[in-house]
Amino acid sequence: MTNSSTTVLRCLLLALSMVLPGAAAPAADASLEEVMSYDGLQKISVKGIDIAYARPGARLSTYKRVMLDPVEVAFSKSWNPKPTGSMLPLAAADRERIRSGVAKIVQEEFVRELQSNSGYQVVTAADADVLRVKVNVVNLYVNAPDTRTASRSYVVFAGEMTLFAELFDSETGQVEARLVDRREARSTGRLQLTSAMENADEARTIAATWARILRKALDRAHGVGGK
Repeated sequence: MTNSSTTVLRCLLLALSMVLPGAAAPAADASLEEVMSYDGLQKISVKGIDIAYARPGARLSTYKRVMLDPVEVAFSKSWNPKPTGSMLPLAAADRERIRSGVAKIVQEEFVRELQSNSGYQVVTAADADVLRVKVNVVNLYVNAPDTRTASRSYVVFAGEMTLFAELFDSETGQVEARLVDRREARSTGRLQLTSAMENADEARTIAATWARILRKALDRAHGVGGK
């Protein structure tokens, strides 16, 4: 991640802590707007996305291929988990396993969705028709983290995570759009059994939703599907 992107992400996390979830105070709104638009981006509406900013005149139709940066994942600062059935803090190795596992799931879902049905080739080099996409998962909170595949716990929902994505022109490095979206795992409103497998499935479902939103935006820009 570039130094400017790192700075934006740090400021964004501070702003989001005041804005999501629920209504934001005016000062928080101003802070978030400053973070999202500091380099000339303007607020737009994207169906299915909480907050979106884009560069005036930016055109996704310019891009026919996608370069997907490695997904980075950061836990919520309030996440202080204990393994199922234990009073001891989660070991560093288990935290890293969860973090890298979520990163892998999100990366896989974006690649799968973008390339499905001969869609948009995912490449590793910049070019004039290549859109570079940087996906960060922040504020990851996993309820009942499971360090044993046979272990199961009762929870109301599996957890939550927030997308922070930036879309760049791969040749110039200019940011074309910046997106933020918070998602919770599905909840029945009652206690239900969960395990590492269920947690992974929920993360995959959320990641697939984000990937489909990007794919649909690219499709619309190229006049695919009529929507």
